[in-house]
Amino acid sequence: QLQLVQSGGGLVQPGGSLRLSCTASGFSLENYNMGWFRQAPGKEREGVSVMSSSGDSIRHADSVKGRFTISRDNAKNTVYLQMNSLKPEDTAGYYCNADWRAALNYWGQGTQVTVSS
Repeated sequence: QLQLVQSGGGLVQPGGSLRLSCTASGFSLENYNMGWFRQAPGKEREGVSVMSSSGDSIRHADSVKGRFTISRDNAKNTVYLQMNSLKPEDTAGYYCNADWRAALNYWGQGTQVTVSS
């Protein structure tokens, strides 16, 4: 079965850190552009961080620049989102995405991140 399986997330205090993981099952992520998206209640899904298949191109939403880092480990078939200096406004469901030339596209099951004291 072709799928992305996410792990990580949870409840963290403001200023804390979390790392999300996204592991592919049934296919290799090596040739896929990878991205992390999030959706807060009542809001549209938004792009957080994206990385090209080669890793040469990385983009972050302005709201997370300097705080979030996207990385990939092709040997582990996994993409990560390291989130530091978390703020309450980062609270959302987070989803990983794998895209191959807009022809093949997969989503992870989502994981909740809650930033609250």
